[in-house]
Amino acid sequence: MYRVFEALDELVTIVEEARGVPMTASCVVPRGDVLDLLDDVRDALPGEVDDAQDVLDHRDTMINEARATAEKTLADSEAEATRQVQTARAEAEATLASAQAEADRRVEEATAHAESILARAQADADRAIQTGQDQHDKLVARGHGEAERLVAAGRASYERAISDGRAEQARLVSQSEVVQTAHAESAKILDATHADVDRLRADCDTYVDGKLASLEETLTKTLRTVGRGRTALRSGSMADYRD
Repeated sequence: MYRVFEALDELVTIVEEARGVPMTASCVVPRGDVLDLLDDVRDALPGEVDDAQDVLDHRDTMINEARATAEKTLADSEAEATRQVQTARAEAEATLASAQAEADRRVEEATAHAESILARAQADADRAIQTGQDQHDKLVARGHGEAERLVAAGRASYERAISDGRAEQARLVSQSEVVQTAHAESAKILDATHADVDRLRADCDTYVDGKLASLEETLTKTLRTVGRGRTALRSGSMADYRD
């Protein structure tokens, strides 16, 4: 490769030192020396330059072939990408359908479980309410009966005391002092009778209030049971109905 630059330098020197042709920009050079130097340049040029020239000569053909190869590769890549996208879409749709089916199944199971819990809680609540209502009715009926019995006993005692007082008053009506004593005794008896009636009524009220308090406690427990059932229904867990 060094010989190429050396020969080129000699050619430049020959041209620079050549005799000029009058009235023109041309010059006279020794043909033999120039040709020899050009042969040296040709011989000194590496084979790669020849190959490069061949590449330049066939550049368009190679570019067209490369373009065709690139277009074919691009088309193949697009076809493969389309196939992979279609495959991925099909797999995604299948996965989505499977997930939707699983979600529907779980929703149905959860709904059935919730309905079962709700039905059981409703049945327990109805049973507890019915039991409380029955107890309430029994207690009220018993309280009314007891109250009526106590009132009847008080009324009978009152009437008996009045009757005794009147009889005693009739017996002692002829004697003023005895009459006054009888009036005082009668008043005492009446006061005692009223006090007995009031006491009996208070005892009756206390009895009924105690029974109603017991019923209130039963109903409170029932409401707590219903509340736990509703809470379990909302959270999806199993309710604990024990107190």
